[in-house]
Amino acid sequence: MSDFTRDEIHRLALLARLEFTDEQADAFAQQLTQILHYVETLNGLDTTGVEPTSHALALHSVMRDDEPRPSLSNAEALANAPEQEAGCFRVPPIIQEL
Repeated sequence: MSDFTRDEIHRLALLARLEFTDEQADAFAQQLTQILHYVETLNGLDTTGVEPTSHALALHSVMRDDEPRPSLSNAEALANAPEQEAGCFRVPPIIQEL
């Protein structure tokens, strides 16, 4: 694997619509090269028998199943409403005209 060059970093920066100074490009080239060498080291590991993992912990749904059941009637829902209009909650407007 070859190391990144300043020109390659400037080309990547152009594609990403970024601007780097030559000093920044040199630093990024060195950092990207180190990252790719590390990944190359990881590619050499034997992963036979290791299951693919998308999360470190097992995921499970904390939500209950959605099952229909009786709910409040409109009158019961509006029983404690400070204001109501036409069978709906009446709330103050949130958009004010200038």
